[in-house]
Amino acid sequence: MKPKLLHCLVAFIFGLTLTAQEVNYEEYKLDNGLHVILHQDNSAPIVTTSVMYHVGGKDRTEGRTGFAHFFEHLLFEGTANIEKGDFMKIVSANGGRNNANTSQDRTYYYEVFPSNNLELGLWLESERMLHPIINQDGIDTQQEVVKEEKRLRYDNSPYGQFLYAIGSNLFKVHPYKDPNIGYMKDLDAATLEDVKAYNKKYYVPNNAVLVVAGDFETAAAKKMVSDYFSEIPKGEAITRNYPKEEPITKQIDAQFFDPNIQIPATMIAYRTPGFKEREAYVLDMLSTYLSDGNSSKLYKKMVDDQKQALQVGAFNIGQEDYSMYVAFALPVGETGLDVLKTEMEEEFAKVRSELISEKDYQKLLNKFENQFVNSNSSVEGIANSLARNYMLYGDTELINKEIEIYRSISREEIKEVANRFLNPNQRLVLDYLPKEKTEN
Repeated sequence: MKPKLLHCLVAFIFGLTLTAQEVNYEEYKLDNGLHVILHQDNSAPIVTTSVMYHVGGKDRTEGRTGFAHFFEHLLFEGTANIEKGDFMKIVSANGGRNNANTSQDRTYYYEVFPSNNLELGLWLESERMLHPIINQDGIDTQQEVVKEEKRLRYDNSPYGQFLYAIGSNLFKVHPYKDPNIGYMKDLDAATLEDVKAYNKKYYVPNNAVLVVAGDFETAAAKKMVSDYFSEIPKGEAITRNYPKEEPITKQIDAQFFDPNIQIPATMIAYRTPGFKEREAYVLDMLSTYLSDGNSSKLYKKMVDDQKQALQVGAFNIGQEDYSMYVAFALPVGETGLDVLKTEMEEEFAKVRSELISEKDYQKLLNKFENQFVNSNSSVEGIANSLARNYMLYGDTELINKEIEIYRSISREEIKEVANRFLNPNQRLVLDYLPKEKTEN
């Protein structure tokens, strides 16, 4: 078969696959401001119920960091109708599973049940929103849980503080300068009144989106949503006016010492546009080009060919207000950190001065096409995407059309964006170094 004909056939088949992957959904809003999205898929007898609140680590005042992550735990404590500690027991006893997670920008709760337990999932989330029990006993309990998580995942984990090390140097005034988990002294200082006020402000229907995805009948689901959520009082409108960062115009040099590592690392980081901006999509493509897989530019050069690095990578950490574009490398043997910096900067200089090859460009597009097709392979993943696209991007339909953004990005635009955001005078250079543990 001729190559051109083969290419056309592959494109045709791939186009059919993309059409088959289209996600259908219905969305509407309750009078109290709760946004509701329904995605019906009766192919398997499971259903996901999820709620995303537009509250994350950045939503705090000075001296009260870490509240959103703390609430991720606290809102499992119990409600007026759920005994303390019974939330997860109810889920597992009814054949389900659940979890929650918090970023700097949002908090996400979800349950996955057999489809005959849809009503249970909706009741649980309505209870969390309407009837949480917030008392000193629960605060004391969850403070200890959060402290233990901080010790396990951050304080005593190798390279566990690299995000904080980067954020605290890239940001001077914006709340992204502080870790999502917060400072323990702030949680210790929080009063019961502080915690109740935070709940009243952020965990309200007009600051949330409810998604139901999976095996259900639409009319029945709508009635359940109305029954359990429509009477929840609307909260006050939330306004955000976080301080803006001044552009970085001179390289920032910094060090961070981690007692949990033996091998140092070096990191080059840039403050870049928030994830809603088109440039963020371009930087996603650039990070894939530089470090996704063993054939990527940084890995092949520094790990395989020159054997200077144990590991190397570049990734765009998307956030709502500002993102962080980070490259890192761990040295092999006696390789100096300055050598790693020079080699990484050489690759950044290339993308600033040259167009990536047409072959590499097509490879990039193929990877993003494949990611797009696979991203909606489960109702659980679809629920997350629908919630995120509505709440954080303001466009639910991105679940079907986001690939068009990547397809529209040209080689010339990749070069242009690299020239705008990835220059030596705009970067943080951070050496992440071992530190001797002190005896207690």
